[in-house]
Amino acid sequence: MAKTVLTDSEIRAQIPGARTRASAERGPRARSVRYDVPSGRLIVELTDGCLFGFPAEVAQGLRGASPEDLGRGEMVLGGRALRWGRHDADLLVAGLVQGLFEPRRWRRDLAREWGARGGRAKSEAKTAAAQRNGRKGGRPRHS
Repeated sequence: MAKTVLTDSEIRAQIPGARTRASAERGPRARSVRYDVPSGRLIVELTDGCLFGFPAEVAQGLRGASPEDLGRGEMVLGGRALRWGRHDADLLVAGLVQGLFEPRRWRRDLAREWGARGGRAKSEAKTAAAQRNGRKGGRPRHS
């Protein structure tokens, strides 16, 4: 199979068309992102006019970020992603929208994270239950 080799001028001539096709790609893009302090939500406006918000605490990499840091979100990749540089947090807009419209998967992942955190929690009741289980021979084995 013969390999096609393009000259620099041929490549440069293709760039405007490639940019046009790239900007016409389907998928949600952000027009703006801001942090709403009273609600604790990140508010994203899409280029199609849709507006949605979500709790900043559920965004990967932004848990515990200050309101000032959350207000410094920026759009990157032509609005296809949001970035908070100080926290090295990047969120794909399509993923956020998918989480809104496919909540079962998003909630399952969030529940898994919360469950893991709960499993690490220590309380008197949990300690007492673990001690009772230990006196009975420990946690039953799964078969």
